[in-house]
Amino acid sequence: MTKDNPNSTDLKSGKGSKDYSKYFDFSDAKVLSEDEFGKRIRIKGREINIMSEPNHRQEKQRGKEDVQVLYGNVVPDELRTIGEGKHYIIYTFGCQMNEHDTETIKGLLEQMGYRSTEDRKVADIILLNTCAIRENAEDRVFGELGHLMHLKTEKPDLLLGVCGCMAQEENVVNRILQKHGFVDMIFGTHNIHRLPFLVKEALFSKELVVDVWSKEGDIIENLPKKREGMKAWVNIMYGCDKFCTYCIVPFTRGKERSRRPEDVIAEVRDLARQGFKEVTLLGQNVNAYGKDFTDITYSFGDLMDDMRLIDIPRVRFTTSHPRDFDDQLIGVLAKGGNLVEHVHLPVQSGSTEVLKKMSRKYSRDRYLELAHKIKAAIPNVGLTTDIIVGFPGETDEQFEDTMTLVNEIGYDSAFTFIYSPRGGTPAAIMEDNVPMEVKKERLQRLNKAIEDNSRKNNEKMQGKIVEVLVEGESKNNEMVLAGRTRSNKLVHFVGSKDLVGSLVNVEISEVKTWYIKGEIVAESVAVNS
Repeated sequence: MTKDNPNSTDLKSGKGSKDYSKYFDFSDAKVLSEDEFGKRIRIKGREINIMSEPNHRQEKQRGKEDVQVLYGNVVPDELRTIGEGKHYIIYTFGCQMNEHDTETIKGLLEQMGYRSTEDRKVADIILLNTCAIRENAEDRVFGELGHLMHLKTEKPDLLLGVCGCMAQEENVVNRILQKHGFVDMIFGTHNIHRLPFLVKEALFSKELVVDVWSKEGDIIENLPKKREGMKAWVNIMYGCDKFCTYCIVPFTRGKERSRRPEDVIAEVRDLARQGFKEVTLLGQNVNAYGKDFTDITYSFGDLMDDMRLIDIPRVRFTTSHPRDFDDQLIGVLAKGGNLVEHVHLPVQSGSTEVLKKMSRKYSRDRYLELAHKIKAAIPNVGLTTDIIVGFPGETDEQFEDTMTLVNEIGYDSAFTFIYSPRGGTPAAIMEDNVPMEVKKERLQRLNKAIEDNSRKNNEKMQGKIVEVLVEGESKNNEMVLAGRTRSNKLVHFVGSKDLVGSLVNVEISEVKTWYIKGEIVAESVAVNS
């Protein structure tokens, strides 16, 4: 493992610098063996089998190696009964991609004989599928490990694992080895398909198994997935090559690799046959889909056009990068059909100067032109976004540029954040001269503007009849059903529970800031909202 350095650890937060140096003293570590398959070390009495380990420098590299697409059975017959009579729990942190990875992990475990439980005292395997996008996400994971340590003491045969984006970070793996040696498995985002073999190794060796690939591997098709409900995630690509200066994702998810269109289309068709009502196409930057193909010319717009031909009621996608959002895609989305009227278009800042420091590769004017073009082409489109406040060096004038952009576009909602430095990214070593109290005040002002725009947009829905996909009971009232419109607005209405999973028409009768209320109507024509 590499030792601590200023560019590879969690750097300062608004409350001052964090000193993690105590986690990186490996003077008591002893190398037991080392060969081409990895190495075995001992730290504080715990033997550790390091098959592969994260390397920040390698994660940054973008080689020209061919990415192979592999098909086949990843759970061999001899491991299909290893979990019979045993149970698992997976705690998922972070984005939709992590949620979808968890579906794959569940599918692999269930092919091995394990079954799901919500009782951690019953569980034989507990996995934390982690997020590295912000510092507080990592703090939550380490807090959870602290709680699980006591359970591990009571139940020594319990397998504890850490996976996902945090596992791709050198400093995180070092910290676990030094201070959380009761963990049994650490694996990353590139080798989820190896989970059956890692479980076997951890079970029989009783060692802490570390297998984190710094370089992305091939695309593995036919991985089992355990999906629930009427909505499904579908990966169309992996990785990101944008290298925004604040973002750790290009390091934790690797270079951009697109799935073959025939594989994506076949998966969505199969989901339609199974009765799913909605699919969301996933990628760190879906608009870059197909740009890595060398044998065919096939873009994200082409894929969405093919999605229109599949008999599934709704197709969404996330996340878009404004730099790659082209006119062809806008034209395809404007055709409607099962392509819903919702676009999540992260802006991050309304200031061209800040966008340049972020290395977003577009200007304020370019973003505004794109947003207005989308609105003109797709009536009733719901536009949502991501915004960071308090980026290093952000001035009052630059923040006002964000506020004017927000009010000009009138977003339906937004994910808003105070800038969180991520070790190893260029922004983490920029001078952060914006006081925390200023960042908090800016965030409050921004959120108020988003709330006002959301309310105004919802008021336009008053009296309209909209199509709603019923997702379940309201969280606050079991007598009320909740669902989403095509433009992703949350709708509450009174109805029978047997409507869950179906599409119904609802007339809007009352408007709130973050949701709208209505009454179910019989034969009627819904607007695309």
